[in-house]
Amino acid sequence: MADKLHKTKGIVLKTVKYGETSIIVSMFTEVFGVQSYIVNGVRTSSKKSVGKASLFQPAAILDLVVYHNELKHLNRIKEFKWSFLYHNIFSDVPKNAVSLFMIELLTKCLKEPEGNNELFEFVEDVFLKLDESDNAVVANLPLFFALHLTYFFGFRIDDNFNERNIFLDLQEGSFVAEQPHHPHFLDGKQAQVTSQFLKTMQPDELTSIKLNHDFRRILLSAYENYYRLHIHDFGLLKSLPVLREILS
Repeated sequence: MADKLHKTKGIVLKTVKYGETSIIVSMFTEVFGVQSYIVNGVRTSSKKSVGKASLFQPAAILDLVVYHNELKHLNRIKEFKWSFLYHNIFSDVPKNAVSLFMIELLTKCLKEPEGNNELFEFVEDVFLKLDESDNAVVANLPLFFALHLTYFFGFRIDDNFNERNIFLDLQEGSFVAEQPHHPHFLDGKQAQVTSQFLKTMQPDELTSIKLNHDFRRILLSAYENYYRLHIHDFGLLKSLPVLREILS
């Protein structure tokens, strides 16, 4: 079966050095889902190539021409260029911390190499909004992303919060009237604000949700726990302690 050439967009998840001049890059592509590619000659010391390696930073959005063979674990990239060149994400410390949190969370969820246009568009859109947003939006964006990402992996929280259903049961993924008989639940303002985030459809609307840093930290930990309850071998998010510090 010959390798065919395809055009696709891709979001860089992770890059590791390979040999003297090459890298192996893990990417979430629009057409093929999560894929690994070898990219030759981007780490040579010439001035021309230094810029090439910088394209493969986590969260970078690239236009690609790739060789694809389903039988191979490692394919090759023929051509690559910026699809969108961020103005702030790579240089702004808080925005970069949020982007790395998003990448880690997405990576832990992506198990199967299959394309998902809706998921790709959602992730791309949140990165573009992160790049241009003000501090009020940036601070709430990790919470928004963590809650809405669950929709694409089949364990979105059912937003049935009301005067009666005031407890969020994290095991069941829905709001309930009675306190659960296990420790994995939110109540009070934590449950109410989670419902607010679930109702928020666009990052621009996040400015209306006013929270302090400690409250955001509590919610981030709860949402991490929610993922652990619903994804096998989820583990801990390495980017979360950094994010907590930077958003304080």
